[in-house]
Amino acid sequence: MDRATRERFAERGGARGGPGVTPETVPQDGVGVPDALQRLWTPHRLAYVQGQDKPEGDEPEGCPFCRLIEMDDAEALIIARGELVYAVLNLYPYNPGHLMVLPYRHVADYTELTGEETTEVARFTQRAMTVIRSVSGAHGFNIGMNQGVIAGAGIAAHLHQHVVPRWGGDANFMPVVGHTKVLPQLLGETRELLAGAWH
Repeated sequence: MDRATRERFAERGGARGGPGVTPETVPQDGVGVPDALQRLWTPHRLAYVQGQDKPEGDEPEGCPFCRLIEMDDAEALIIARGELVYAVLNLYPYNPGHLMVLPYRHVADYTELTGEETTEVARFTQRAMTVIRSVSGAHGFNIGMNQGVIAGAGIAAHLHQHVVPRWGGDANFMPVVGHTKVLPQLLGETRELLAGAWH
């Protein structure tokens, strides 16, 4: 390594850059100042980021949530079916066990639910929390709905309530800095575990 490279390395923080940061990796002329972060590539999430398979309009045709109810439970990652609603794993989970509770009926807004649908959404949400706690020891939960595209709903045309289990320390550097979640279990295995404990 030449002297100029060593000096640039020292100017940019030297050995404080973290694991894997060496004088050979820090100087990257023309691409800006390196951030010293490691990269975990998750190309499977590109479909979510680009909006692949998201319905264009508000109609049931093309709605992935409406398609799921016609599929086999294991294939669709459905955990449980009720009379008016069902619970399904999120295909792009924030945490292991992240699921959604949805009405079968294609409806967009929470205020459009019938009283019976509202009650069953609440009961399924309670049951989901009980089941997730029993199999994973979740310390807490984030529960909520994003109403409309402007509020962050990925599929705004079909109402869905998120149930996201949380554990102490789960918001470590990976999601906070790297915008990446590391999931220790395949979705099919998570579905089997939760479905088995649901009944």
